[in-house]
Amino acid sequence: MTPPRKPKSASAALVRELALLLDETNLTEIELVEGELRIRVARTAFAPMAPASYPHVGDTATATPREDAAPAPHPGLITSPMVGVVYTSPEPSLPAFVNVGDTVAEGTTLLLIEAMKVFNPITAPRAGRVVSVFVTNGSPVEYGEPLLVIE
Repeated sequence: MTPPRKPKSASAALVRELALLLDETNLTEIELVEGELRIRVARTAFAPMAPASYPHVGDTATATPREDAAPAPHPGLITSPMVGVVYTSPEPSLPAFVNVGDTVAEGTTLLLIEAMKVFNPITAPRAGRVVSVFVTNGSPVEYGEPLLVIE
């Protein structure tokens, strides 16, 4: 036997309460599951995109995050598919999966994102050369946050 569903007015009040909780805690999303009732409230903040320059063949680039400017839209931009913590190498004592200037094949592991104690590999959607890396090892990431660019 399934539990009775809450009336819509109670659900609407709960959504409002969760939205207020998001504001109070500066979270970007929250999910509540009670029996068959599942409510997820999320917000997305859009910042204006500042122009960015991407290195070309022969240019020197570093693998440090760029906090001063958001990357401009780029066809090779890879964004985070989830909220979590980025790991640039399989273990702290091992080298990074990829560095700026590396050539990668489609399916190559670029990073790991840990979410709820699960390590999710982020793989190259296509072959190319890594021209920018916007995250550092152990840094938190949000859904849609730029990770790196492959040309």
